[in-house]
Amino acid sequence: MPRFTRPTLVRALLCAFVPTLAHAQQMPGMDMSQTPKDTMPGMTMSSGTLGAYAMTQDASGTAWQPASTPMQGLMWSSGGWSGMVHGYADLVYDHQSGPRGDDKTFSESMLMATAQHSAGPGTLTFKSMLSLDPAMGPYGYPLLLQTGETGNGTTPLTDRQHPHNLPMELAGVYAVPLAPASSAFLYVGFPGEPALGPATFMHRFSAEDDPAAPITHHWLDSTHITFGVVTAGVTHGPLKVEASLFNGREPDQHRWGFQPLRLDSWSTRVTLNPTRDLSFQVSYGHLHSPEQLTPDVNQRRLTASGTYNRAFTGGNWQTTLAWGQDRDSPGDGEPGAVLNAWLLESALAIGPHTIFARAETVQKNDLVTGSNAAAQVSETTLGYVYDIPVARHVALGLGIQGTVNYVPAPLRAAYGSSDPTGVMPFLRLKIR
Repeated sequence: MPRFTRPTLVRALLCAFVPTLAHAQQMPGMDMSQTPKDTMPGMTMSSGTLGAYAMTQDASGTAWQPASTPMQGLMWSSGGWSGMVHGYADLVYDHQSGPRGDDKTFSESMLMATAQHSAGPGTLTFKSMLSLDPAMGPYGYPLLLQTGETGNGTTPLTDRQHPHNLPMELAGVYAVPLAPASSAFLYVGFPGEPALGPATFMHRFSAEDDPAAPITHHWLDSTHITFGVVTAGVTHGPLKVEASLFNGREPDQHRWGFQPLRLDSWSTRVTLNPTRDLSFQVSYGHLHSPEQLTPDVNQRRLTASGTYNRAFTGGNWQTTLAWGQDRDSPGDGEPGAVLNAWLLESALAIGPHTIFARAETVQKNDLVTGSNAAAQVSETTLGYVYDIPVARHVALGLGIQGTVNYVPAPLRAAYGSSDPTGVMPFLRLKIR
């Protein structure tokens, strides 16, 4: 049984944030997509965070993805600890057309690191994820048809995507094997991600190369930065069942720091990975006062999604189909809006070339100030990235994406007589 001393634990925590303190190394010849042999007690870094399954099955928070999903990142090990580092930084020029469009050059980024060690009968994992998105300013970047959160604490963000917080995840997970194919786990984060929705878009292979967030974000995975979350669950072979208590309030406009810790909301999620290439989830959550500007409105969210991944020699193809429903519950007891959203996205990578596409349709009632009438809006996106190796574990991506937005007749006065468009050429540095 390993013993934790203060220097050892401090070093592990530092490695989770500053991985160069560890001896980073590539692990040639190791196929992480294969299910590891069950070991009791404890599990190794070649197993998943929550149990004895392929570590490639782990996505954001405690979410799963297909086990055949390629692992992009730098593996490291030091002093009985092991882990992974992954991240990217984009430089994007954003042009959105029409009367409500805008232009902006901005950078978005993410650095994720894990550190794992056996502890007693189980495995302890520290997870960290940081972003310099707050540097783009509290109003984020232009994105037609996007809604959610606020940039100044008094007016909602409309046709803009909010930046992510500097701390995106600071969490710990302890998993204990119950049987050769079963485990129990406890996840605690501040911030963290509750068991609600599919894997976050930045961590889905089918979405990660698109520099723009989905306009269905607040129907599917907007709870991925939650300031206070506790999740408990069990895994049994291809099945995972989990439940969370968490802070239902979306982060406010102060993106550099932390938000108040609350546990006022709950969710539950069931995930099934019947094969290495498939992952399905269904989840339900009750969010207490999620929006800062409408504090008396609670929300019930129901999501379902499926992801198919196909790895082949020299490439990978992944597709995600997801549905989300938000049902508002105003504090006055009157029936609230019931709004639905659909997303279909896919990415095909062959050698240095990646082609990605996304189609979304969603009912929104907050695009026009003073009107609560729901409108069905849609968009389609097509993009391409070419990756150039610039170092052993770093690639420079040259990419571009274009979007066509479709608005119904009642919104034509606001968005113009023709469907508005968006284009984003970008450069990306990625750890892989």
